[in-house]
Amino acid sequence: MSLLIFQKLFFMQRLKIWARALKRDVMTLWFALKHPDTPWYARAFAAVITAYALSPIDLIPDFIPILGYLDDLIIVPFGVWLLLKIVPEHVLTDSRAESDRWLLERKEKPQSYVGLVIILGLWGVAGWAMLRWFVQ
Repeated sequence: MSLLIFQKLFFMQRLKIWARALKRDVMTLWFALKHPDTPWYARAFAAVITAYALSPIDLIPDFIPILGYLDDLIIVPFGVWLLLKIVPEHVLTDSRAESDRWLLERKEKPQSYVGLVIILGLWGVAGWAMLRWFVQ
């Protein structure tokens, strides 16, 4: 019984470490987005991923079973992983240093109101399409 409890605690600890690292990487990409040496294609993709990750609302709300957490567990980590591969190393080094300074100053994570507008727009388009489908 105590081994099972230890395994659950170990898993939860690893999950917290992973979540902290993901938060740091999102912040790193937020600073890489503004770095002058970031290529345009990485900047465009970073704009989408950071806007989504820092948006105050999710595309799929978390209260929806399974799908609600799917975007947080797959879309954001995959996008972050891909961006960390295509952004130049010196840009990542500079951006990580800025991110660490930001987090050490205990500043709140930035909010992306662009992401909020995009997600609300997608919800509006989906609602309009569903309404048209039901009416016809």
